Amino acid sequence: MRIRPVIPADLPLLQDIERAAGEPFRELGMAAIADDEPPALEQLERYRRAGRAWTATGPDGLPLAYLLADDVDGATHIEQVSVRPAAARRGVGRALIDHLATLATARGVEALTLTTFRDVPWNAPYYARIGFRPLTEAEHTEGLRAIVRAEAAHGLDRWPRVCMRRDLGR
Repeated sequence: MRIRPVIPADLPLLQDIERAAGEPFRELGMAAIADDEPPALEQLERYRRAGRAWTATGPDGLPLAYLLADDVDGATHIEQVSVRPAAARRGVGRALIDHLATLATARGVEALTLTTFRDVPWNAPYYARIGFRPLTEAEHTEGLRAIVRAEAAHGLDRWPRVCMRRDLGR
C-alpha cells in the first residue's frame, strides 16, 4: 500500500469507493446512508486542488481508500474517510489517518477531529480504538457545531452522531 495525494484520474474511482463503502450500512437499517450519492467530482476536485485529499493505493496503483480533510477551528478535520470493503480491516483507513496526523503535526496542528455515527461498529468504536475520544457538547467548537448542523440538514441525525478528537503529540 502507498499513500499519495489524489490525482485527477482518481476522482471517479473515489466515487466508486464511496458507493461501495456505503453498502454495509444497509445491513444496519441505514439504507439512506447506503443510497446517498458520493461527493460530486467538482467537490472532490476542490479538495484535490487544495491539497486536502489523499488516497491509499494497492499494488496496481489504484485507490483502495481515500481521505478528505478541512481546517476547522485550529484542528485538522477529517471530512471523509472511506475504504473499499474488499480492503477493510487491513489498516488502510488507519494508515490514511496516521498520514494525516503526521502532516498536521508538521504544520503545528494540535488535533484531528471528525464527526461520525456513534453506534456503527466501524465508526465511533473504531475511532476510539485508534486514539479519538468523544467530545462533550461543551467541547464543540463553533466550526464543529456548523458541521453538525449541516449534517442534520442532510438527514444524518436520524442516527446518533458524535464529534471526536485525537490530540496530536508535538
